[in-house]
Amino acid sequence: MMTENSAKETDFGYRRVPLEEKQGLVDDVFHSVARRYDLMNDLMSAGLHRAWKSALVTAVNPPRTDRDFRLLDVAGGTGDIAFRVIEAGGAGTHATIVEANAETLPLPDGTFDAYTIAFGIRNVPRIDAALREAHRVLRPGGHFLCLEFSSVDVPALETLYDFYSFNVIPALGRAVAGDAESYRYLVESIRKFPRPQAFAAMMREAGFARVSFTPMTGGVVALHSGWRL
Repeated sequence: MMTENSAKETDFGYRRVPLEEKQGLVDDVFHSVARRYDLMNDLMSAGLHRAWKSALVTAVNPPRTDRDFRLLDVAGGTGDIAFRVIEAGGAGTHATIVEANAETLPLPDGTFDAYTIAFGIRNVPRIDAALREAHRVLRPGGHFLCLEFSSVDVPALETLYDFYSFNVIPALGRAVAGDAESYRYLVESIRKFPRPQAFAAMMREAGFARVSFTPMTGGVVALHSGWRL
């Protein structure tokens, strides 16, 4: 049973923190790791994040014509998803990147053809609010695509993945970025993120239709898809 006190708290990794404090804590994490962000992504995933992101861009499928196509890339980091989509599309492909809260986007209703978020939604304090905003800003027929770490579904891989996550990744963070704690939080946040079926249910609750997810690399990540009808 959720009490009034617990309703005002949320997960920050394995810690419970006041809901209003989480965004600042997440900001501190990404400010700390920004300088070595792309390098750490390559090291942590052995370069696999590039293939996962390619699958996301393929799913966006921007038109290779001069027809206007508007993408909103949220939690865009260094902009690699947005730049890939622009490169894959034609002259009419435009990406919008704004500094804003994913839970309250300063954007009009029904504006975008596609909304992408890669490895970011698990850091949002109110995931359900971010999903409702994604649905709101998409035009009818618009496509929501979320690439996120998921639940490993291969038993032998799960044990190895847990050891790697909780031992190797923080050590890499300390050696390369000078920050083990931020990477320990990132590992913990993956474990606290809803399982694919639960996240799919959240997408449906936010209004998305034709909801699906595709596990990749033994369930290490999943590509979630939904449409605004």
